[in-house]
Amino acid sequence: MEVYLDNGNTTIVPREVVEAMTPFFNEKGYGHPAMIHKPGREALEALEKSREIIGRSINASPEEIVFTSGGTEANNMALKGVAHANKHRGKHIVASKIEHESVLRVLEQLKTEGFKVSYLDVDGEGFVDPNQLEEKITADTILVSVMYVNHEIGTIEPIKEISDVLKSFNHKIYLHTDAAAAYTKVPIDVEKTGIDLLTLSSHKVHGPKGVGALFIRENVEFSPLFQGAISNTFRRPGLENIPGIVGFSKAVELAFEGFEEKTSYMRRLRDKLINGLMSIPYTLLNGPKGHLRSPGNVNVSFLFVEAESIVVMLDSMNIYVSSGSACATRTMEASPTLLAIGRSLEETHGSIMFGLSRYNKEEEINFVLEKISQVVEKLRKISPVKPS
Repeated sequence: MEVYLDNGNTTIVPREVVEAMTPFFNEKGYGHPAMIHKPGREALEALEKSREIIGRSINASPEEIVFTSGGTEANNMALKGVAHANKHRGKHIVASKIEHESVLRVLEQLKTEGFKVSYLDVDGEGFVDPNQLEEKITADTILVSVMYVNHEIGTIEPIKEISDVLKSFNHKIYLHTDAAAAYTKVPIDVEKTGIDLLTLSSHKVHGPKGVGALFIRENVEFSPLFQGAISNTFRRPGLENIPGIVGFSKAVELAFEGFEEKTSYMRRLRDKLINGLMSIPYTLLNGPKGHLRSPGNVNVSFLFVEAESIVVMLDSMNIYVSSGSACATRTMEASPTLLAIGRSLEETHGSIMFGLSRYNKEEEINFVLEKISQVVEKLRKISPVKPS
């Protein structure tokens, strides 16, 4: 048995998505969508249909969807686009301490350009406090960025409450949320939540890699990240990845067919996995329980063992998990997210992230629980650090 439980970092691409993409490489829609010949018209039709699918899934209009090369580009576009277009109004940005690296590193760059950044603390389960946000906002604040679901510990942030705080101020403050870890896992409605910019990623939802999208509300003052020939939107010039976009929209269609049933199934597997893992002595759950946690996320710390050793041993058993976010794991540094929720350095070292998908099966969870219990027990026997 092979068990893939690293869906928080990236996902498999199902056959239906591959089949939807394939014709657009050489059979139809292989033309430039700005051209009026048949291959170009087919490409444009596919592009517009995909915009409709993505827009409908978050209650946005198709014109507000801009396709990108992925979530990293979308986050860069959102932050830099708003910052540069609105710096005449103010140069203050607020973000949480547990944002994705493609947000935090952009903010560090903007600080070199004269922008000021304030960071929101999170509690022991990773939640931002809207009251602290209210305290951080000044007359100079133009943008707030808080992710919808944390990619490491699955915390679903209070986005609607954050939006309500921003609306209570007299000047316009844009709200950006990185929803890469939330999309197709929790319902998203940009109208009900008051979101102005929202980041999406294809490879997190069983679509192809190298594709993403940014929702930009129509009235947002925005400067394009790139300059070049205008194809189908002035906000991102250049030729779109039509096969990838078609695959992305097909993956989204599949995800929202029986959405409630699929997410309920994932929650059941998630809770079974959490309950089994927590029966292992000296194990800590990172992040919240229940409905405030993403249905696809489990993150625990096994004390007195190193996460990398667990990953390697499980890999030898054909069980694939990670010791954290793929964007940080190769640095071998402690997770900033786990440190932000109050975990000690030692507690972060034993952290394992399990990413579930609707394609996982209950027998796989049973298999993982059996094997990981053996692995942790074996590693603790040879660990130089013992329970006191």
